Amino acid sequence: MSGTSKGARSREQRQQRIVDHVLNQGSASASELTELVGVSLMTVHRDLDELVRRGLLRKFHGGVSAQPSTVFEGSSEYRMGAQRSQKEAIARTALTLVEPGGSILLDDSTSALAVARLLADIGPLTVATNYLPAIEVLKQLPEVHLICLGGNYSATHDSFLGLPCIEAVGALSVDMAFLSTSAMNATMTYHQEHELVQVKRAMLAAAETNVLLMDSSKMPRKALHRMAPLSDYDRLVIDDGADEELVAAARDVIPTMIAPIES
Repeated sequence: MSGTSKGARSREQRQQRIVDHVLNQGSASASELTELVGVSLMTVHRDLDELVRRGLLRKFHGGVSAQPSTVFEGSSEYRMGAQRSQKEAIARTALTLVEPGGSILLDDSTSALAVARLLADIGPLTVATNYLPAIEVLKQLPEVHLICLGGNYSATHDSFLGLPCIEAVGALSVDMAFLSTSAMNATMTYHQEHELVQVKRAMLAAAETNVLLMDSSKMPRKALHRMAPLSDYDRLVIDDGADEELVAAARDVIPTMIAPIES
């Protein structure tokens, strides 16, 4: 192996250690990461700049974070590890809405991915999604007719976005869409990134029934962009850790299902 190849491999391994550490801890300082990987502070800052450019982490004064903010959605890898029991509970409850022979649309949320993982025993189904992890799950299910919604690949979200994806969604008319977003209050849903807002709005328009999947960590919160009023959805599924006042207010707008979290 050439020196250049060895150096590239070493950099990849070091950056993966940094990402794994920040994903596990939520955030870390540059000096902490310097000690972790055993290189200079300047090298760590170069690594962090590259990881931020790739959308895996975000910088703040004094350190780096994998956690979402009002303007930054966590990477797909981070979101997969967050609120797992809540998302699994929400998926189990949402699954009761799915009927064999129907067509459903899944967005690139990890909540919708949790639904995809439960579809093996419900078929036949037609399922469309732009989320690569969901595609990997669904392609193995013989009773699922899978429609892959292509577009511009985003490594941060591990999904396909942009105008090609919006046009692909616009060509569909499905029975039900399962969507999630980064934040909500009693009247509005929000997301940090305009590009994802556009795709999710197209999905809302493509389905007869829209189901909003929201774990309790996302409420009540706001993000940079308004996505859609709560009234634009037909049903809300949330876990039983949600704020009681918000649940009561949401029920005044749309039917709301409470998902019990199994211990």
